Amino acid sequence: MVHAHHGVLPEEKQRGQRFVLDVHLDLDLREAAATDDLGATVDYGTLAERVAQVAGQASYDLIETVAGRVLDLCLEDERVQAAEVTVHKPDAPVPVEVGEVRVTLRRSREP
Repeated sequence: MVHAHHGVLPEEKQRGQRFVLDVHLDLDLREAAATDDLGATVDYGTLAERVAQVAGQASYDLIETVAGRVLDLCLEDERVQAAEVTVHKPDAPVPVEVGEVRVTLRRSREP
């Protein structure tokens, strides 16, 4: 979860709100599974810190943009063949009661 200032309304930019990000990576994990070597996979602790920085440092109108920036980050690692990012906005100011607003983007490398 990150506290950030994304949204189109002025009060969203001022106060900010919480966002939850889910990240799914597709990569070959056979070497990591066989060797028990962290260097053979993506360090999810480091990735989580970087995702929080990307999602929390700038202010965007759309959560689609946040998801796209996080996808860019995930695909910086050449081992990642595809990534999917869901940005949840639990406290979205919409005119009807909803559980949350969320957007999912998926991107893969060109073959």
